[in-house]
This record gives sequence, structure tokens and C-alpha cells, in this order.
Amino acid sequence: MNKKFWLLLTFSSIAADSLASEFTATSMPQQNQTLVAKQNLQQSISHAITQFEQTPREDWSYRISRYENEEGEVTSSLELFDPAQEMSKQWTLLSINEQPPTTNQARKFTEDKQKQAEKSSQHNFSVKLREIIQMDSLELISEDLNSLKANFDVYLSRLGEDATKNLKGSLVFNKHQQFIESIEIVNTGDFSPVFSADITDFKLTFRFIKMDSSILPQQQELSMKGTFAFFTEIEEVSKDTFSEYRYVGQ
Repeated sequence: MNKKFWLLLTFSSIAADSLASEFTATSMPQQNQTLVAKQNLQQSISHAITQFEQTPREDWSYRISRYENEEGEVTSSLELFDPAQEMSKQWTLLSINEQPPTTNQARKFTEDKQKQAEKSSQHNFSVKLREIIQMDSLELISEDLNSLKANFDVYLSRLGEDATKNLKGSLVFNKHQQFIESIEIVNTGDFSPVFSADITDFKLTFRFIKMDSSILPQQQELSMKGTFAFFTEIEEVSKDTFSEYRYVGQ
């Protein structure tokens, strides 16, 4: 057989197989393709949330830099958490308002942390992603080689069901490392989390990092504006930044 003719047949066969595969994929009803894509997105996000939930947080020491501006009154602190220490010494207040803490401030800080520890074992990681992100509402917005962005409906139990109807969330998912890099929640309309309070601007942001197989908080930030009892202005900004993670587990 003529070599040129044989090559032509070979490439024609490859092209035919490729076209057949393409036809099979594209001939799938659009509704089914959308459903499969949505299911894949939900599975990826659910797996990422499971990784965060299963991270052994008690195996890590870290620092937290806290900042708060409430109606112009600014406070800040730097804290250290070290689970390798005995329970009463795991939390240390390193500074408050950029000054060394007084003996009374340090003692009160330790007492407050011990009370919190009795109520929860989360060591300040109180974010419940599976509650916040309503999985059925996930919608892919954009995607590239490195990451994807999706929108979702939000539920924040502390604000109540009626309030969260006026909130919308978005997330960025790292495709290579398979974890959620950031979550942003903003309001789409005014809402009232408590009686006589009206929130006009709301933004809540979470950022995460991946260290080995552990998913850890990097930063959480809240900004909020509104009024209380019609006359009192609400304007608050708070930011917690986690740093200097060190593995101390076995």
C-alpha cells in the first residue's frame, strides 16, 4: 500500500474518532451538562470544606493580630496560642494597643480564654463553612487554569434567616491545591439583625492558607455600617490576621 495513502487513512481515522468523541460530548443535552458541572463543583467545594473541618487545629501554634475600629475608637492586640503548653498557659497576650499588657490585663485575658475553651474546643476557629455556604446554590462564575470563582446563597445563624436573605457570597477555589482560598459575603439590601438596627453596608471576608494537608485561617475581616434606634450610627471595622503557624503535633 502506498505510504502516503496509508498515512492519510490513519490521520483520517484519528480525526474521525476525535469528531465522534466531540459529537458525543456536545450532543449531551445542555441541561445534563449543566447538572454534571454543578455536581462536580459541589463535590470539590464539599471536599475542601471537609479538609478544613478535619484539620487538627490543636496541633498548630500561631499568632493573632487583632484590629478593631468601632465608631472611631481603635483597639488592637497581639496574641499567641501554643497548644504545647499546659492549659492555663496556652494563650498569651503579647500586646494591647501596641503596649505591653499590665498584670491585670494579662490575667483577665487568660481567664477569658479559659472560659471560652470550656465552651468550645475550636481555639478561635469558629467558622462553620458548611453552614455558611448553601451547597445547592453554588454557581460557577468564572474559571482559569489555576482557580475558579463561584457564587452562593448565604446563611449566618447569628444574623437570623430573614437577615441572611439579603446576603450573597462568593468564593475562590484553588484548583491545584484543592482548597478554598477566600470567601466574601456582602449584602444585597438593608437588613436588621436585631430589633431597631438597620445595616446598610456589610462585608465579611475569610482567607485561608494550605500548609501540608492542613487548611488554616489566614485572615477574617468585617466591615459594617448602619444605624441603631434610628439615631445612633453604626460603623465598625475589625480584622484578625493569623501568622507564624508552627506545627507542634505528634
